[in-house]
Amino acid sequence: MIRASLIQILFSIRSERQLMEQMQYNLLFRWFVGLGVDDLVWVPTVFTKNRDRLMTTEMSRKVMAAILAHREIAPLLSDKHFCVDGTLIKALASMKSFQPKPEGAPRDDERLDDQPAQPKIETEPMPHSNRRNRNTEIDFKGAKRSNATHASTTDPEERLYKKSAGTGAALCFMGHALMENRHGLIVQGDLTQADGHAERRAALDMVHRHSPGSTRRLTLGADKGYDAAEFVSGLRQACVTPLIARKSRYSAIDGRTTRHEGYALSLKHRKRIEEAFGWAKTVGGMAQTVYRGIERVRSRFILTMGANNLARLPRFLDA
Repeated sequence: MIRASLIQILFSIRSERQLMEQMQYNLLFRWFVGLGVDDLVWVPTVFTKNRDRLMTTEMSRKVMAAILAHREIAPLLSDKHFCVDGTLIKALASMKSFQPKPEGAPRDDERLDDQPAQPKIETEPMPHSNRRNRNTEIDFKGAKRSNATHASTTDPEERLYKKSAGTGAALCFMGHALMENRHGLIVQGDLTQADGHAERRAALDMVHRHSPGSTRRLTLGADKGYDAAEFVSGLRQACVTPLIARKSRYSAIDGRTTRHEGYALSLKHRKRIEEAFGWAKTVGGMAQTVYRGIERVRSRFILTMGANNLARLPRFLDA
């Protein structure tokens, strides 16, 4: 089951039904998953149900850990220098599914803790056509929508979010990865709901998960989005040196960090993590997930990060 899922990611196979079809005649796929030439292939619906039962977040993390613990791969990893970043994973839902929450539903409080509470904004329901058409035209212009007052009817765990200015907001999740700096392999992965604090929370969780209770001095490179006083303080308490790109104003990184040569090197190496995200979206099928529910999407994202490591290993082992 795990090997078949890895084949689906590595060969950009769109669906389980297409995977089973190709496994009927592809001897390479049969050999990799352990099927004989005359053995029957799984029924697609049975394969999908068994996959959902087996492929949990914990199982995906065990697969990634087993890959990195291999005797030929472990020496390639750095145990001291790391980088972290996040990316948006488009959800399997349309903007039409982002509807006002029913009366009495709890509001999704995503305001910053240090900001005063904003008054409740009354929003009018989006107009609907009287025609009984599932794909009816809806005019979003001028409609005020937020995660506090609206939710997707397709997947309530998705969030409307945009990561940078000048881009449109979309229903998405946020994927996170922790990369070691020696060969650029992903050592930890996670996926959370998209909000302004998700990247920093996930970074701390991945650092603690990768090096629990470590007393060694580690380094962590990141972009300006991680330059926050609370996050920097949390890293220092965990015995991690924050090599984070400085904001132009109100930066939590001072000259004690930036004066060292390793600071510039970390900022240079951290950009390689974008290669893993690019591979996951173009080859691994994570540009838009085909799953619903944060648990299933998280499991698939972590497994895709592990598959990215497998795809990059041959060039390191041959060198």
